[in-house]
Amino acid sequence: MTLRPPADEVPRVCDRGLTRAFAFLGKRWNGVLLGTLGLGPAGFAELARALPGISESVLSDRLGELVRVGLVSRTVREGPPVGVSYELTERGAAVLPALDAVARWAHENLPAEGCR
Repeated sequence: MTLRPPADEVPRVCDRGLTRAFAFLGKRWNGVLLGTLGLGPAGFAELARALPGISESVLSDRLGELVRVGLVSRTVREGPPVGVSYELTERGAAVLPALDAVARWAHENLPAEGCR
């Protein structure tokens, strides 16, 4: 067992990793989009239907951001009809256990609000 010094002797500092993670995942819809894509690849319209309340322009912006940082891949399907599919990359899938833990915590500790 490791003994910790008294709280008044430990300087408080914020964790830079948590700060970066919550700045990104806490941006409206980013974490939810990653969790939704954890169910498998999806097209733009399917994602829009799965996330009531998100506008098409915000969905487009968030997907573009997730693609730029390498958490989601975007694939254009040859047609007809031509389509676009979004899928988690290996880096994107790596966050799913953390998102699952946060979702479990929310179900157990927060009032039921929002989507299904």
